[in-house]
Amino acid sequence: MQGIGAIFGPFGPLDIAAVAFLFLAWLSTGWIIEHPPARHPSVSVLMKAYRREWMRQLITRQPRIFDSATQEGLRQATSFYASACMIAIGGGVALLGNTERLAGIATELELGRAPLIIYEVKIVTALFLVVTAFLKFVWAHRLFGYCAIVMAAVPNDPYDALALPRAAQAAELNITAARSFNTGLRSVYYALGALAWLIGPWMLIAAVAVVTWITLRREFLSHSRRVVLENLPLNDQRRRD
Repeated sequence: MQGIGAIFGPFGPLDIAAVAFLFLAWLSTGWIIEHPPARHPSVSVLMKAYRREWMRQLITRQPRIFDSATQEGLRQATSFYASACMIAIGGGVALLGNTERLAGIATELELGRAPLIIYEVKIVTALFLVVTAFLKFVWAHRLFGYCAIVMAAVPNDPYDALALPRAAQAAELNITAARSFNTGLRSVYYALGALAWLIGPWMLIAAVAVVTWITLRREFLSHSRRVVLENLPLNDQRRRD
């Protein structure tokens, strides 16, 4: 019990509340985006209809170079972010072994002198979100690969009994991969916000509030959402959302 107290003792109620706000905002923002009000869907939900329409158009498109290039672009994006997360994780782990310099910078900036364990916990908090993002990106990369294989198995003949079912399978794999990719992006956003805790709990609260507002605005109030809404593909499969 003394060991636990030694770790969490330096953190005050405001620090605990700020961290709770961070994780609550991270989780609730993701839930709201994936389960928005029926009358005001998010961009992520609206894009599901386009992904399903894409796979239906795939059936009769000849050749399928455009589709393969688009799919490869999605895989490259997830690979890029996964690689960036690996670099960030390595940098964070290296920083954990040299928190004395970070404490020295804080002292020079007149932010106060604090035990090194405080800086380590703050870094680990941001690293947790980066690691989560890395795992999401890796899984999205794998799912986009599955989707590419199923896309290649979609018959070109629209009268083939397997054409529409396999196109629907490819669409659902693509949607699941995109959901994981979006979760990874949000984790990166909140990891950047979590770094504000190095300055203090009030800065963490402010950073989390800004990240949450930007994320929700892009999903629900952005110009891109209005563009996506125009000529939105309508189909029975959309009811599953």
